[in-house]
Amino acid sequence: MQTVLGAGGPIADELVNELHRNHTKDIRLVSRKPSRVNDTDEVVPADLTDADATSRAVAGSDIAYLTVGLPLDSELWERQFPVIMRNVIDACATHGTKLVFFDNTYMYPGTPTPQTESTAFAPGGRKGRVRARITTMLLEAMREGRVEALIGRAPEFYGPGRTTSYTNSLVFDRIKADKRPFVPVDAHAKRSLIWTPDASRALALLGNTPDAYGQTWHLPVDPDRKSYAQLIEIAGEVTGRRTGYTVLPMLAFRLARRFVKPLDEMYELLARYRDDNIFDSAKFAARFPGFPVTSYREGVERILAG
Repeated sequence: MQTVLGAGGPIADELVNELHRNHTKDIRLVSRKPSRVNDTDEVVPADLTDADATSRAVAGSDIAYLTVGLPLDSELWERQFPVIMRNVIDACATHGTKLVFFDNTYMYPGTPTPQTESTAFAPGGRKGRVRARITTMLLEAMREGRVEALIGRAPEFYGPGRTTSYTNSLVFDRIKADKRPFVPVDAHAKRSLIWTPDASRALALLGNTPDAYGQTWHLPVDPDRKSYAQLIEIAGEVTGRRTGYTVLPMLAFRLARRFVKPLDEMYELLARYRDDNIFDSAKFAARFPGFPVTSYREGVERILAG
């Protein structure tokens, strides 16, 4: 049995598809209101902030994937994420279940220095501090031998379907709607973006690779990084509609964050849009050289064709 904790999002759904295609048909989906992705899936409603419910949801699982996403609300993150991580660690320890944690990069410093699996945490805001805290909780449990686990870490998403990210909402969704895209802070800084189906396929592969445990892995990105200006140029080539873009400077966010909550929640992340963002996934590429990574051009073509 392989169990997805936090079922229902685009990462989780594609993870379930990949597990079903290539690893196992014995899959359990856990969330507050789970829905089957495949006819053979088992669904278990559970609130992961409830320790007993989490333990029941994990029981009988060989591997559990923690893919929970919460709305971008710092107060909610501070209140719920540490509780969820503690409950999941305890449940996996109790039932002898391996744990695969889908992590992000909010705890990394917002500098142009390349980010590797050994980059020290230096969060620049509340959400980054929460991510550093829960990741450290898991790393300590791994060092203590309480759980056999691995961390799969991803930078900002871009992707098809229900993918939600600033890049999708500010750039590609607007281009699809024939609107002028918005670029946060700098149009020419290099971006490290992960294609959401690639992230899910890589997570499934790591979870089913015994020697991947006990480690942190940067999930694979196209190393030929593009700036927003270059991505928008590719979009123009794909659609045949050349478009400009509007850069939203730091000052605009600083003024608007007092009145627009989503911009306030984004504010702490803006440093990573100011300079090149170099997320290094060379470790994964060396261990899994045959893993096909979606190029940025292919990704843009698929988004705009959808």
